[in-house]
Amino acid sequence: MEADYVHLPLNQEVRSISGAYVLEKEGTLKSGDREALYAVGTGVADSTCCGFGGMRYALVPGYVVSSAYRTNQDGLSVSRVARVPAKEREALAAAIRRKEGVFDVVFL
Repeated sequence: MEADYVHLPLNQEVRSISGAYVLEKEGTLKSGDREALYAVGTGVADSTCCGFGGMRYALVPGYVVSSAYRTNQDGLSVSRVARVPAKEREALAAAIRRKEGVFDVVFL
């Protein structure tokens, strides 16, 4: 299944009631004959009633089908991606963890 992925601005803090997150970088990782697109960020819970904490994570939209093939109405790049099948996710997540030193890998 293919879908569009909107590339979010990097290094811009997004606040919520309990904290914030920042996407710091995007990258690709070769997986077989395809390139997996991922974004690395840091999330911090710093305004909760029960304490604070944080972690680095990666979001994986999928395998690149067409990189930055258009711009949306907000001026952000849009890529076409193919979802990563469930049977391929663990190996790809492990490779991203090793490469980026992240705790959690989330497939979109």
